[in-house]
Formats: sequence, structure tokens, C-alpha cells
Amino acid sequence: MSLSAILTEAYNFFRNHLVQLAMLTVPLLLIQVGIQLWLGAEMSKVDLENPQFGAPHMIAMMLLLLTFSVLIAALTLYLELRSQGHNPSAGLVLKASLPFVPPLLLAGVFSGLAILAPVMLFAAFGPMWLVGLVISFYLFARLAYVNFMVVVERLTPLEAIKASFSFSGPIVLKTIALLMLYLPLSVIGSQLSGLAALGGLPVQMLADTFMSFIGLFVNLALFRLYMVSKKPLAE
Repeated sequence: MSLSAILTEAYNFFRNHLVQLAMLTVPLLLIQVGIQLWLGAEMSKVDLENPQFGAPHMIAMMLLLLTFSVLIAALTLYLELRSQGHNPSAGLVLKASLPFVPPLLLAGVFSGLAILAPVMLFAAFGPMWLVGLVISFYLFARLAYVNFMVVVERLTPLEAIKASFSFSGPIVLKTIALLMLYLPLSVIGSQLSGLAALGGLPVQMLADTFMSFIGLFVNLALFRLYMVSKKPLAE
């Protein structure tokens, strides 16, 4: 299937299930954005010459990772159930997604370390950090299907990482193209967040949550690419 067809189908799904997706993800996105804004405010107060991070910051980071894992688990499970013709409620999906949170959290930590390793390693060589960034983005594309492997294929974290790397090989260019959508969304989100900040914290929180919700479109497109690509592999 062509990339344009995948984007079209993802857009139609996003439009037709907008209310259900919002009911499922917006409460979690509000929590996630709230934690991010608090952490951002705390980081702006840090003394760069003597940075100190306390227990509240560590707890906030753990809550952020946990909330993100719940969000991804619930969204992925919803997409899987809808692909099977089911129409579950947001509450049912959220409840059913909780067992996937621990393996998703572990898989996210492992894959995140693997993705960050090249850019951190090459950063020690000055201008070579750009090479590390390219390698990290490539690994990001190869590991973009880890959550689907955990939730849909029911694999363990390490198995999911291996399966995503193997599965994404033939479709890595399409995957990179879809992930590149995050760039304009990030630019628009940054501009909107800056403007919304002028209206106070509640307005900025709503604006950031809105852009995070729009950003879920990339996950929908990746899931569609995953679904149309895994069928030939199963035959």
C-alpha cells in the first residue's frame, strides 16, 4: 500500500473515531502535559552550576513514564480491537490495557536507551554528534513498532524489540516518512504553546494537550502501516 493511501486511511479513522479517541486519550494526555509543564518549570529554576534534583522530580519522571505507557497501551489496544470489528468503551479499553503497562514500560526503557546511545556516544567527538543523531533516528524508526509487538503480538519486552527491528526492515523508509510528521507538529506545537502561555497555565495546558492529541495521528498511521505490512509476512 502506498504511503498516501496509509495516510488517507489513518486520517479517515482519526476523523470517524474522534470522540472515542478523545474520551480514551485526553484525560491521560492532560495528566501527561501537566507533569511535563511542572517539570519544565522546575528545570528552569535549576542552578546550572550546581543542579539538584530531589525526590519530587524523580517521582514526577516515574509518573510521566507510567502515564505515557498507559496511554500507548490503551491506544494500541483500542486500535487492535477496532481492526477486529469491536467497538469497546473507553473504560473497558483502559481496564484491559493495564496488564500491558509493565512490559511496555520495560520495552520503552530498553528501546529508549538503545536509541539515545549513538547520539550520546558521538557527542563526545564534537561535530560527530550529527552522525549519532542520524543513527539514533534510524534506530527510532526500526523500533517504532515495539508497542504493537507487545500489545498485539503479546511478546515480552526483549522479544518485542527484536521483532520490531526485524519487522521494520522492509518498510523503514515509509516508517521514517511517517515519523517525520512529528517535525512540523513539534514546530506548530511549540509556537502554539508559546502563544498560549501568555494566557496563563490553564490555557497553555489545554493547547499542549490539543497538540499532543493531534500528534496521535502518527501512531494511527504507524498502526495502519503495521497492519498492511504484517499480512504478507504471515503468509
